[in-house]
Amino acid sequence: MGKLDGRVVIITGAARGQGEQEARLFVAEGARVVIADVLDERGEALAKELGEEAARFVHLDVSREGEWQAAVEAAKEAFGKVDGLVNNAGILRFNELVNTPLAEFEQIVQVNQVGAFLGIRTVAPEIEAAGGGTIVNTASYTGLTGMAFVGAYAATKHAVVGLTRVAALELAPKGIRVNAVCPGAVDTPMTNPSALDPAADPEETGAAVAELYRKLVPLGRIGRPEEVAALALFLSSEDSSYITGQPFVIDGGWLAGVSLF
Repeated sequence: MGKLDGRVVIITGAARGQGEQEARLFVAEGARVVIADVLDERGEALAKELGEEAARFVHLDVSREGEWQAAVEAAKEAFGKVDGLVNNAGILRFNELVNTPLAEFEQIVQVNQVGAFLGIRTVAPEIEAAGGGTIVNTASYTGLTGMAFVGAYAATKHAVVGLTRVAALELAPKGIRVNAVCPGAVDTPMTNPSALDPAADPEETGAAVAELYRKLVPLGRIGRPEEVAALALFLSSEDSSYITGQPFVIDGGWLAGVSLF
């Protein structure tokens, strides 16, 4: 028996990184998943690997309202219902706030903030029709504090935490729980873009990242996407049946404070 037996969950940004690990873990726990992403080749390959009975891929730009409805229809056609959503898709850009172009700020808002809003608005009625379920939004460590050079990103992640709380209040009577995961540094291409550079030395860049977070994070290392997936599983399963409207920080103790040594 899996923790998600009989569930049908849409996971955005699921072609790689945290979303990929969430898709893998959810399937292992009995769910059928819809892998929603703009990375068609990677998403289709993952769905094929997981098997047609357990997974389907759908192209989804989370900032486009029409594509959300198409994704829901594809999920229902494949698996008959939708009773779970993981709003995982997101983008990160590094820039000083005063040097951030408006187009860049708006792009981050469209994906991270509008994408989460559209996901909740589109999928919540389907979850209610299915008899209830869960929504997990991916916020961030920076959704609860500040961080220099990621002003647009932090603004959207603060907004996701706010959306999570409001959605939890409004959707509780409909049998829908809504929570947020707030990761710190996690070993994905978003945190370490050089991982996508074929010219980069993976051993060298990996060592540099490891050294950086050895100093910054109390637990002395960067997080693993599998660890975030495990938290998303907890919040999507009956293990968290009396929890809603909460941000869950998973950051190795980074937000706890400043160490003198």
